[in-house]
Order: sequence, then structure tokens, then C-alpha cells
Amino acid sequence: MGRKEDVFEQALKNKNIPVLTLDHKWHLLFNTADTTTAILKLEDKLNTLLKRQGKLNTETKDIRKLKKKLMDEIVPMVDELEQSPSPKLDKKIEEHKRLISECNDKMEQYKQELMELPAQIETANYELMLATMDACYDTLKENTKEIEEIGNWIDTIRIELKKKIIRKQEKEEKNHDLYNYMHAIFGADVINLFDMKYNPETQHPKKAEKKPQDSARKPDTKTK
Repeated sequence: MGRKEDVFEQALKNKNIPVLTLDHKWHLLFNTADTTTAILKLEDKLNTLLKRQGKLNTETKDIRKLKKKLMDEIVPMVDELEQSPSPKLDKKIEEHKRLISECNDKMEQYKQELMELPAQIETANYELMLATMDACYDTLKENTKEIEEIGNWIDTIRIELKKKIIRKQEKEEKNHDLYNYMHAIFGADVINLFDMKYNPETQHPKKAEKKPQDSARKPDTKTK
């Protein structure tokens, strides 16, 4: 396998990539994956281009409205000037023409920039996608290593736990047998006698019922 960057570029070939900073899933992803300096810079670059595009679209609409307003105003003024020449009116018409010309120049300038922005946005988005894949790759690799380490630790602990459980059961069985024997000799005072904090009788109530003296056969009271 070649460089991971080459692999990522090959994987992205002919893929329709959403604008990442507008993608809710992308933002959710980086609540769990570490955000690198490269991602932060590219995210800012992409957002700047998107904001510029939005601003130009809004201003273009505003300029169109202003141009229409100026055009609507200049038509009756020209008609009026033809009927009644006036330096003041002529000056007002020239001012409208100047403003309309500025509107045209500004819209042409914005049009050119708006034609270039999609390609710039696509490039910035592509670069951000590569940085995202790189960050995800590193995080996945690091997490996988830790998952394996934790898994091995769990397996080891599980084996040790089973051993401890068996050991505990063996000790409990031994205590139970010793308790029954001592109980048969000393009676109920065996707990106080040996200062027993662990009472096999309460830990194994079913087994404790089968004490040596309880298991002895009772005399046959039936009359032969």
C-alpha cells in the first residue's frame, strides 16, 4: 500500500463530497475525534469562502433592486427633461446614470468572483476532507491499539477472576466442613469459641442443615 494520502485521494475519486462545515454529521464526528490544527485552519478557510459567497449573492440582489429603482426613476425624468429642459433635472439624471453604471460594474465584478468561488470552495472542501480522513485514520489506529490492550487486560483479569472464584469456593467448602465438625463437638458456641467473623452456616444455609448430629438416625419409636 502506498502513502495514506494517495490512498485517501484514490478513495475520494468521483465521490460527491458534501460541504463539510455545513454537514451536521461532520460536526458530530469531531465531538469524538481530535480536531487537528490543519483541520481548524481549513475549516476557517472554507467558512470564509462560504461567507463570501453568501455575501456576494445577497449584495448582488440588493444592487439589482437598487438598479431597478434607479431605472424606474430615470425614465420619467428623461421624459420630463425633453418637455421642460432643466439643469437641475439634467444633473439628477446624470447622477442616476452614474449610479446605474456603478451598479453594472459592481454586478459584473461580483459575477466574475461568484463564478470563481465554487471551484475555490470545492478545493478547500476537498483539502478539509483529506485532513479529516487523516485525523480519523490516526484516531482509529490509536483507538484500535488501546482497544486491543484493554481486551488483553480483560482476558487476563477474567482468567484471574475465575481462579479467584474457584479458590474462594474451595476455602468456603473447607470452612463449611470445619465448622460442621466443630459445631458437632462444641455446639452453637463454636462461633464465639473461634471468634469466627465468617459464618459458614449463613453463607451455606442449605449445606449447614446437614450437620453431623442432624444426619444421625433417630431411634425407632415404633413398637415392634
